[in-house]
Amino acid sequence: MSDQLMALDGAQGPKPKKRFSRRNIFIYGTLIVVSLYYLLPLYVMIVTSLKGMPEVRMGNIFSPPVEITFEPWVKAWAHACTGLNCDGLSRGFWNSVRITVPSVIASIAIASVNGYALANWRFKGANLFFTILIFGAFIPYQVMIYPMVIILREMGLYTKLGGLILVHTVFGMPILTLLFRNYFSSMPEELFKAARVDGAGFWRIYFKIMLPMSLPIFVVAIILQVTGIWNDFLFGVIFSKPETYPMTVQLNNIVNSVQGVKEYNVNMAATVLTGIVPLVIYFISGKLFVRGIAAGAVKG
Repeated sequence: MSDQLMALDGAQGPKPKKRFSRRNIFIYGTLIVVSLYYLLPLYVMIVTSLKGMPEVRMGNIFSPPVEITFEPWVKAWAHACTGLNCDGLSRGFWNSVRITVPSVIASIAIASVNGYALANWRFKGANLFFTILIFGAFIPYQVMIYPMVIILREMGLYTKLGGLILVHTVFGMPILTLLFRNYFSSMPEELFKAARVDGAGFWRIYFKIMLPMSLPIFVVAIILQVTGIWNDFLFGVIFSKPETYPMTVQLNNIVNSVQGVKEYNVNMAATVLTGIVPLVIYFISGKLFVRGIAAGAVKG
């Protein structure tokens, strides 16, 4: 018995942490407050979109709906007026899909090859090329609008979907190239050297070695591009026309319409519908997003 007591007295190990320490209370309290700050507007939008206008006029914006109705969602999608057309957000949704998908694919494909080449193939002028790309990442978009309008007009792409896709692809290149370069630079250099010794060339190394190991950074790039392109308003309103307006431009036309009665429930439903796609993509791939940011944003 005495030997057991001596063993217990001499036991060593980490001191148990208090579950409700001041540090934990401060951290979790701050996280809860910040979460509520960002979730409260979303809550208000959802509950308002499920109310009829008589209930909305009562002014209790935080109260849940007494009688749930999906009529505002149907109207926002198919019947709300976005200028001269009254076909809701449905046309803008498909325009946004036709803009986002090719823009994301093209920008990520080109930027990943650029980042791979800059990280592993020390070609002449690589540093200058990389410096120009990084410089381009910090130029305000507004400075480039007029030159881009002139270029697209001369190419015959102004106000066309192809022109808007080209704009999103070009402006997504700098930051994506930086992310891919840093991610590929963090990979073990021995893999690249071993493949070179085995006779693998530029494209074989890229497709057989780099791509299978790069899922996290591709997820990061997809989330960044989808979120940025889908939520874009400035390029959409400048480089397209009413027939090809993306969803965000049509949302602006619905919310800022001054004709008839202001239907706040329809406006809230339209706002939630516009933001669903980026939210779904982020929630599906959130863990890979964090992994890719940690690996590709601070190394190299």
